[in-house]
Parts: sequence; structure tokens; C-alpha cells
Amino acid sequence: MSQSSLAGKVAIVTASTDGIGLAAAQALGKRGAHVVVSSRRQANVDKAVALLQSQSITVTGTTCNVGKEEDREKLVQLTLDQCGGIDILVSNAAVNPFFGNIMDSTEDVWDKILSVNVTSAFLMTKLVVPHMTKRGGGNVVFVSSVAGYQPMQALGPYSVSKTALLGLTRALAPELAQSNIRVNCVAPGVIKTKFSSALTGNEDIMDEFKKQLSIKRVGEPEEIGGVIAFLCSEDASYITGETITVTGGIGCRL
Repeated sequence: MSQSSLAGKVAIVTASTDGIGLAAAQALGKRGAHVVVSSRRQANVDKAVALLQSQSITVTGTTCNVGKEEDREKLVQLTLDQCGGIDILVSNAAVNPFFGNIMDSTEDVWDKILSVNVTSAFLMTKLVVPHMTKRGGGNVVFVSSVAGYQPMQALGPYSVSKTALLGLTRALAPELAQSNIRVNCVAPGVIKTKFSSALTGNEDIMDEFKKQLSIKRVGEPEEIGGVIAFLCSEDASYITGETITVTGGIGCRL
């Protein structure tokens, strides 16, 4: 995959000022895409934009809470105004307000997790598809998790939301293929990010988890970003409706 393989493309990456989202923005930007980064806090946006600009990446940044309709619409409109179109959506935004026994989770927990992790991912897709169609096609990549295949201890509702993204990928792919839009998914294993710190900081959980790994270490965000960039490139032009698991060798099947 050449360093100019995405030249002229415009990529929205949600929740992209840290961790996997930032790594995806870097990978897409280094291959020539104009990336639009966002998160809920302006200070985080400013920091990410400065970092990406220092790496000679063309970037636009804005605040966005994907759980809010007006923020989703603002993100898309800003991208159209600043960049002239949309070719790529990387749906990375996710929340997990609950850590514990699934039977202790509440209706509010489920509403929050499914709203942000699943419904908003679909609604962002619905917003960008007409603009991708105008440009002759595009790519949508959802960021799921190994937890979508094997629910993680203490992360039951979050795990279920990530399983839903596997289904959403397969449901959308045939329909959007008619518009030359490919829809794929990445399911990372345990990756070294702030988001996963509750897991990576728990020695008991990690010792048990590492028994399942062929590559006996935690993954790096850049190892996910590169896979996302591949899926958005012409090198993946015959791949749609698929989920690539990037887990260090954990067996994944539903």
C-alpha cells in the first residue's frame, strides 16, 4: 500500500483524538487522505490537530458527541464545507459506563451503550452515504472488539454492543455495495489505550487473557490503524461485509 494510496480522499474518523481513533487518523492521513478528527472536548481536538499537522497530515478538527443528532449533522456539514465531500467513515466512538456483573446493569446503562456504540454508528453511516454516492462510492469501517466474539468479564453490555456491530456490517454491506460503498469492520483485541486501562491495569484479568494469546503482549493502536487504512484502500477493493480480527491470535468465532 503506497504512501499516496488515499490521496484526494476525505475521511471522517469519530472519537479520533486518542487511542485507536487517532492511530486510524494518522494511518489514513499518512497515505494522503484529508482527515477530519473529533471528540467531545475542544482541548483534545486541538492537541490531536497539532500532532497530525506536525506529521504533515492534512487535518480538520471539531468537537462532536456522536450521541447527539445535532453534533453528527454538524460534523458532516463541516466536512462538506471544508473538504468538499466524504469518501471514508471510520466509526470508532464508543462508551462503557459500566464495569461489573451484567445482572447488576441498569436500563440506563443499556440505553447509553447501545445508543452511542450501535445506533449512532448506524446514523452516522446514514448521514454520509448520500455524499459518498455522489463521489462514486466510498468506505465505512466500524470498530468492534474481540469482546464482540467472546464477551469479556465485567464488560457484558459493552460486549453485546460490539457483537451488534458485526451484524450491522453484514446487514449494510449488500445494500451499500449497489452504490460502490464497501462496509467492513475491525475487531481489536486488548490494545494499549486509555479506554482499555481498566483491563490492562488488572493483573488477574490480563494474566488470564494472555493465556489465549499467541503473540504474548498487548497490541498497539498503530496495529489497528494500519488495518483500517488497508480496508479503505484499493488493495481491499474486493472485501466487503467482513470483520478482520486483530487480536494477537485469540480464536474468534460466533
